Amino acid sequence: QVQLVESGGGLVQPGGSLRLSCVASGTIFSIGAMGWYRQAPGKQREYVATITRGGVTDYADSVKGRFTISRDNVVNTVYLQTSSLKPEDTAVYYCNANVLSSHWQYYWGQGTQVTVSS
Repeated sequence: QVQLVESGGGLVQPGGSLRLSCVASGTIFSIGAMGWYRQAPGKQREYVATITRGGVTDYADSVKGRFTISRDNVVNTVYLQTSSLKPEDTAVYYCNANVLSSHWQYYWGQGTQVTVSS
């Protein structure tokens, strides 16, 4: 059984920053790509950023230059450093990871709420 648990969300003013974390736990032999997605009220879940095991990153155009994804393979954790936050960044942020347990499979976390408001 594999679990992904996000943390770090909250209420922040426009222009502020938050650091999101996602820890993978359980029977894990390896983790491939890890990423972040988000879902705003009334909208579909959308891609935010991904990072390969080797550290190659990719970002949605809407967050390029403002968000930074990173990971620590020793502790099976992926981070999302957000900055210059805008009200339109308000959403539930979900962690996603390709994990080798009994076989390779993508897992999702339960989400962490980020609200950008004055």
